[in-house]
Amino acid sequence: MPDESTSERPPRWVFVYGTLRKGCSNDITRLQPPPQFVGQSRVAGVLYHLGNYPGVTLGGPEWVEGEVYAIEPALEAVLDDIEDLGTNPTDEYIKREIVVEVQGQALPCLVYEINSQYVLSAPRIHHGDWIKFL
Repeated sequence: MPDESTSERPPRWVFVYGTLRKGCSNDITRLQPPPQFVGQSRVAGVLYHLGNYPGVTLGGPEWVEGEVYAIEPALEAVLDDIEDLGTNPTDEYIKREIVVEVQGQALPCLVYEINSQYVLSAPRIHHGDWIKFL
C-alpha cells in the first residue's frame, strides 16, 4: 500500500545557477531521483568565479541566470552532498529558501548561496550567467 503522506507532501523546488545546470559538470538532470524541469529564471544577486564552479551572493541590483527544478527529498540530500553543505556557519555554502518567479508563478526555491567570506577576492561574473562564462 503506497504511503499517502508522501503524495500529499508539497513540491520542493531548487534554483540552480552553476555546475548543476543542464549540460554542466554536475548536471542535475543526470542525478537520481530525477528532477522535473520547471523553467528558466533569474534571481537578484552577484555571481562569482571560484575556479571550476561559481558562487552567488543573493540580493542587490544585478541578476543571476539559472534553472528551476522540482525535486524530491532524496535529491535534495544529494544536492546537499554535492555542495558539501554542513551546519557550521563557516561552511562554503548556505542553503536558503527564496521566492523565484518562473513563467509568471512565484515558487519558494532552495538556492545554495556562497558564504561571503569565500568571495572576498573572487572575480565577479558581471553578466550573471555561468554557462555564457564557460
